Amino acid sequence: MEWMSATEIARAVSHGERSALSFTEAALTRIKNLDKKLNAFTDVTAKRARAKASALDQARSEGQLLGPLAGVPFAVKNLFDVSGLPTRAGSKINRKHAAAARDATLVERLEAAGAVLVGALNMGEYAYDFTGENVHDGASRNPHDLAHMTGGSSGGSGGAVAGGLVPLALGSDTNGSIRVPSSFCGIFGLKPTYGRLSRARTFPFVSSFDHLGPFARTAKDLALAYDIMQGNDADDPACADRPAEATLPSLSRGIEGLRIAIAGGYFRKGASDETREAMQLVAKALEVKREIEIPEVARARSAAYIITATEGAALHLDRLRKQAKDFDPAVRDRLIAGAMVPAPLVNQAQKFRRWYREQVLKLFNEVDIILAPATPCTAPKIGQQTFVLEGVETPLRPNIGIYTQPISFIGLPVAAAPIPLAPLPIGVQIIAAPWREDLALRVADALEQAGVAAAPRPKL
Repeated sequence: MEWMSATEIARAVSHGERSALSFTEAALTRIKNLDKKLNAFTDVTAKRARAKASALDQARSEGQLLGPLAGVPFAVKNLFDVSGLPTRAGSKINRKHAAAARDATLVERLEAAGAVLVGALNMGEYAYDFTGENVHDGASRNPHDLAHMTGGSSGGSGGAVAGGLVPLALGSDTNGSIRVPSSFCGIFGLKPTYGRLSRARTFPFVSSFDHLGPFARTAKDLALAYDIMQGNDADDPACADRPAEATLPSLSRGIEGLRIAIAGGYFRKGASDETREAMQLVAKALEVKREIEIPEVARARSAAYIITATEGAALHLDRLRKQAKDFDPAVRDRLIAGAMVPAPLVNQAQKFRRWYREQVLKLFNEVDIILAPATPCTAPKIGQQTFVLEGVETPLRPNIGIYTQPISFIGLPVAAAPIPLAPLPIGVQIIAAPWREDLALRVADALEQAGVAAAPRPKL
């Protein structure tokens, strides 16, 4: 059961071929047996999951129609509110807080569609992380090689889906925290347009950058979960007042009629052999020869750093004053540095951000999709401090997101697709214009149907 897709599970439960409870028990058993190795979960909601699954089975026995995710086990990054659990956000400080009184909006929407929440997932402290290493809860481990990192900050989400513990998980992406674990763990991920999915009752990091989105092992499951979670939410002021726009019906159209280009210039610099190979495989499969250059990407990354540091510092200023010793020292020091950035520099970064967004949006008059690497390398080893970038030994942590930060900086939708290289997979970014998640998901599915993109099964 562990490798069945969410679509297959929901179909089996809805048709009465298997019970929702059987899938829930299978997931709970696999978590019990394997999470000692993966360290993906911080909380397992077994009692809640069994009650939900039993209620679904009872409803079906009474002839009620079940939702499109009937009986599908899922888990969420522990910055999502889960009723009855303190919302950790990967920190030591938050776990002492009172338990959440209500689930996050996206948890409510998935459960309303029949999905079964089985737990909360490990993450980098306060989402300020690219590695998946947490000093309080331990590092999430990559299912393809336990000595290697999952990427972060949604590391537990990536490891849980890649390891077959759940077919769906939710994470957050501020500078790359969905796309980096998708790349390192070899799964599909979606960072929607900024404001598309509600962030209500989740712990923030950088409000003007934060996105929430799903992880899955197939593009179809990714589209299914995304479609269910869409819709305006008055509880999140940044959530767009825009009707849901289903992506699943158009998925099978593939790349028909799409103008696709590869990001050149900056996005070719620093790429490892594996990164280049993945891009070549994708370009060949899609028959893409056109290259397009996004202007001033390096400067965009610098501006993203400034805004991230300063907004993050402002959020945590009181905690830094009162409980500095309870932070991960690396996170604490970055936040303190952010608090000292001069205001004129922040103002300049914000002005540049507006200009840069305008320039990038102009490119979508020429193309529908831009392809770019997700990470400059495959998953490094846990604890690794440096890697070689353009022939130079470079600090690892701040540079994992060199290809993701300039995109989330302006809120564009991106689907991450896994390319199953050996011994470790790596991902590519499929970037679309605002609100065109449907196009990015179509390309991801086309790559999967062509056998180029796939979530490889680890031998745990």
